Amino acid sequence: MLDADPLTWDPPAGRITGIADGGVVRALGIPYARAERFAPPEPMPAFEEPYPATAPSPVAPQPRATFVDQLLHPIEGLVVDEHCQRLSITAPSDVEPGERLPVMVWIHGGSYVIGGGDLPIYDARDLVTEQRVVFVSVTFRLGVLGFLGDGETVPANLGLLDLVESLRWVRTNIAAFGGDPDLVTVFGQSAGGDAAAHLMISEGASGLFRRAIIQSAPLGLSRGRARMNRAMLRAVGAVHPDTPLDDLLERQALGTRAAAPFGLPGGMPYGTQYGYAPLPAEQDLDREWSRVAQDVDVLIGSGADETGMYVPLIPGLRSAARFRAVRPLLRWLLVRPLSEVIYGRDVRRFTTRHRAAGGRATSYRLHRGVTTKPTGAVHMSDLPLLLGGRAAWAGTRFVRERDWPEVERRGRAFRAIWAEFARTGRVTAADDETLTFDRG
Repeated sequence: MLDADPLTWDPPAGRITGIADGGVVRALGIPYARAERFAPPEPMPAFEEPYPATAPSPVAPQPRATFVDQLLHPIEGLVVDEHCQRLSITAPSDVEPGERLPVMVWIHGGSYVIGGGDLPIYDARDLVTEQRVVFVSVTFRLGVLGFLGDGETVPANLGLLDLVESLRWVRTNIAAFGGDPDLVTVFGQSAGGDAAAHLMISEGASGLFRRAIIQSAPLGLSRGRARMNRAMLRAVGAVHPDTPLDDLLERQALGTRAAAPFGLPGGMPYGTQYGYAPLPAEQDLDREWSRVAQDVDVLIGSGADETGMYVPLIPGLRSAARFRAVRPLLRWLLVRPLSEVIYGRDVRRFTTRHRAAGGRATSYRLHRGVTTKPTGAVHMSDLPLLLGGRAAWAGTRFVRERDWPEVERRGRAFRAIWAEFARTGRVTAADDETLTFDRG
């Protein structure tokens, strides 16, 4: 539970009251924009009365993800709201007046259809207290409400436009919380990493952040999606601002099914659409990422066995994996090749292009999961080392209760690497049992 000690800040957005929580202070669920359904976000007007930033951000409307329940502890009491354009700030409790700390803006994952910025697995207490950074978590529109549109009757990329607006809010207001608006790092995992990469080339985002950390982004699924998107639009059909929300979520499921015949991209059917604001046309992507390379330092990487996370969730594979002799075959014939195509290959491509254009890029490879006995680095293996805490992670499929001391040991070093990059744009840590780096 949060302590009930109120704090007050006076940014340009208007007076905001938050909460002291041990070694950190929190301002939760701050509206950074407002938008009607299927409309681009607009800046939030300044608060006329003090805004009580004491409750976590609501999550965007989303389907129940039963597979997540198999991996993580169930989360009860989530508030769902279409007007989910909110952000939360966690800062050290001893920030001095005029102090300017690195700002790390977190974009959650979830295939652009599930999740939220204030889930317990994204708590930044350890990162903030150990590394003296200001952490901002952002919640934005998802699924059919945020990442599918024909560009005419319904704009595409509304969720990405939300994120751009959140960065504008941070630029204007974060100094009041002890953050340096000129030292902002955008970082995210999975779809959040994909969003961070695309924010680099989003119209209106130039100058809003200095660095990007792109974790396990499925960039191998991001191109060649136009035909799939058209099939999804046909399946979803005409949607309107007054379409009932339950109907919209049912239509979203129809869009997901329509994407299935399109192979790997159908595994993440909702996502960025090129050629619609704020993104360039697909044929211009390499040129645009090269154009901004000298303006944004990049840390990008993935795990060696990303797709291994899904093996226990697929009945046939789960049964096969029970046999010790079969596991190496699954790893080398299925998990490793798919991990390379979806995640690993584009890490190298992104790094090579960025450096060739004069930018500074470091790539990494995560080699093992967060267990005492070495295991493969599956999707989300990095998160317990970075965010959350014992209550969020211990006892899940990712971290056995008895392995938590190992997470504490390795997590401190992991967080130090991420924070060093946010401060300097460099990684000086030596390769170890967990991470190896290519600094160019």
